[in-house]
Amino acid sequence: MYLGYRRRYPRLLPEWFRSPPWSLIQKREADLFAVGMYLVARFLLGFGIPACIVAGSSLIGELAYPKERPILTSLFNACYFIGSLIAAGISFGTQDIKNDCLLPESPRFLISKDRRDEAFDVLIKYHAEGRRDSELVLAEMAQIETTVKLELENSKRSWFEMVRAPGMRRRVIIASFLGLFTQWSGNTLISYYLGDLLSLMGYTSSTFKGKINVALSSWSLICGVTVALLVRRFPRRAMYLVCTTSLLCVYIGWTISMQQFLTREAVVAARLTLFFIFAYSPCYNIGYNALTYTYLVELFPFAQRTRGIAIFQFFGRGAGFFTTFVNPIGLENITWRYLIVYVCWLAFEIAFVWFMFPETGGRTLEELAFLFEERVLAEKVEEVVEKQIHHGDGPVTIVEKREDGVEVQTKEKV
Repeated sequence: MYLGYRRRYPRLLPEWFRSPPWSLIQKREADLFAVGMYLVARFLLGFGIPACIVAGSSLIGELAYPKERPILTSLFNACYFIGSLIAAGISFGTQDIKNDCLLPESPRFLISKDRRDEAFDVLIKYHAEGRRDSELVLAEMAQIETTVKLELENSKRSWFEMVRAPGMRRRVIIASFLGLFTQWSGNTLISYYLGDLLSLMGYTSSTFKGKINVALSSWSLICGVTVALLVRRFPRRAMYLVCTTSLLCVYIGWTISMQQFLTREAVVAARLTLFFIFAYSPCYNIGYNALTYTYLVELFPFAQRTRGIAIFQFFGRGAGFFTTFVNPIGLENITWRYLIVYVCWLAFEIAFVWFMFPETGGRTLEELAFLFEERVLAEKVEEVVEKQIHHGDGPVTIVEKREDGVEVQTKEKV
């Protein structure tokens, strides 16, 4: 769906699509709490946001300087807390902030459309500070051109190819469960039902709840940005394992402290519950916030990247929709015992990450394009890059073996 369109256009469309309901809400402040208006606005918002996320995360990953790509794609999701903090501040007395920006096109998209010169100019501007003789950009161009050509030659550009090959099926399974994990790890309980949780613990003051909401949003922003800036220092798989394991520990402690307060009315237990609510944020941000789109961009090849992120969005949105309605039912009927459900699910997440998540750190997007495929395709790309580095701009000879066993040499200009 997204492959045939520019990466930057879906980033602009949702902004236009989101503006009517938001403007309407601002114009009619007296009706802010009208249920009908709120539901319609949320419904319209839901159409624009997924397209914005799918295109935006792909574009950032494909535009970024290789060394800085993990940080930028990690900051993409960590900056959610900027909006969260603004929203919390609005409810406590602040004002809305507007801005817009201009975006360049993805060089990989341009190359896939035979617009090599434009792609080269983008890389020169953002990866070489305007130096047209940059060896890095020349090597990147060789690598991107060869990889995109191989991907498109072996791609049917259909949704069926997402489940056709074993390697792609594994990617889809990982993206699907990652979507579930980002919403079923207990975060929606804090995001949407913090007030109910605080009421259960005896904190009923609306002023206190408002202060906790702003403080939690600020703390989450600090944690998200900090993790995003440190993401290059640690292996991706290890970060996900630390994330899931620490979340399990937090939820076990949270369950015990909540049980102690509700059965014995221990004040210390209520304060411990507040501690675990704040401790949850850095644990979640280690993997499921800052690292999510970094990992997805690295996991999928160019031709399937937007479809892969769309699958992640589908499962994530579905999981969020489910928990939004199930959480209040669980809290109302079984109170602290409902947290045990999340404890069990988090234990499953640890096992899934251990057995299914591959390591993607320390490699370019083109090197990761054949992560689960035959090594011969990756070697072909490496050969082109090596020849570009050692022999300059001349044509590159690529040796391919046909089905009948005959080797055919082709020359391509890099």
